[in-house]
Amino acid sequence: MLLTAVWVTLKLATITTIILMLLAIPMAWGLANMQSRLRPVLEALVGLPMVLPPTVLGFYLLLLFSPNYAVGQAWLSFTGTTLAFSFTGLVIASVLCSMPFVVQPLQRAFEQLDKGLLEVAAMMGAGRVDRFFNVVLPCTRRAMILAACMGFAHTIGEFGVVLMIGGNIPGETQVLSIALFDAVESQQFTEAHQIAAGLMVFAMMLLITLYSLDRKPATQLPLKSIPGRS
Repeated sequence: MLLTAVWVTLKLATITTIILMLLAIPMAWGLANMQSRLRPVLEALVGLPMVLPPTVLGFYLLLLFSPNYAVGQAWLSFTGTTLAFSFTGLVIASVLCSMPFVVQPLQRAFEQLDKGLLEVAAMMGAGRVDRFFNVVLPCTRRAMILAACMGFAHTIGEFGVVLMIGGNIPGETQVLSIALFDAVESQQFTEAHQIAAGLMVFAMMLLITLYSLDRKPATQLPLKSIPGRS
């Protein structure tokens, strides 16, 4: 049972982190370079899960995923299964809940990027796509690692949204945080100690890694890596 919960947790965190990075990089880049008055509103929407109680977000997602609403109804018609209390629904909820923990570090990194490097690359004939992949991403790779780790860790530690959307289905939606709650509720304290201790060790190792990366000196982008430079 415990190994199954570990597998479901790791699978959820891995899939969620991959989706988050694919979505968060363009979102963070767009916010970092946005000049519109709507920017604070969009930033607030992205950061809302950081201050909103997870059960509130989980409640509204549960309604949205139910067959009584368009999203849940469309999913039921297309797949024949409900989106709520499924692993797919859990992934969607985890992506939304962990989004600010990935977008915000990336946005700060993009805002602090030396724009002179982009200007030099543009003068050498590099297009926008070339500049992004050959200048922006290499210069912010540490922030990429930090953001991915934050998204992964937050997904593993999330409880409220997971409980509201996924429930407690062994082998399907029962992750370690839910398994810990279930063990305590059923007074299986030996198993609860094992889960809690494992999560604490994981959290400490991850934080030590993140703080170590954060204190390393920034690496300058070699000029030879700029597109168009011979």
